[in-house]
Amino acid sequence: QVQLVESGGGLVQAGGSLRLSCTASGFTFNIYAMGWFRQAPGKEREFVASINVNGGSRNYVDSVKGRFTISRDNAKNTVYLQMNSLKPEDTAVYLCAANRGYTTTSAGSYDYWGQGTPVTVSS
Repeated sequence: QVQLVESGGGLVQAGGSLRLSCTASGFTFNIYAMGWFRQAPGKEREFVASINVNGGSRNYVDSVKGRFTISRDNAKNTVYLQMNSLKPEDTAVYLCAANRGYTTTSAGSYDYWGQGTPVTVSS
């Protein structure tokens, strides 16, 4: 069975940092682009960051540029999201997703999704 399991979420004060991890199994990780999305209460799912199959190309939503870094370790079937200088508006459930061969910001283009890990940033 395909699985994407996120971890690393939690409660942090504004200005703090968290590192999210997403470990994949059940598919060939190194031919899938990976993305991070987030969904806050009452809002639709939002693209956060994506990374291509070998980690050479990365994209971010404007609101997190300079603060968040996406990376991947194909030997560990894991994608990461390092989040620094966190703001209350970053509060959301963060989900990782896999898209075969392409980097995209469109949630509908992703093939596999994790369950999400919650991030709460207090002021």
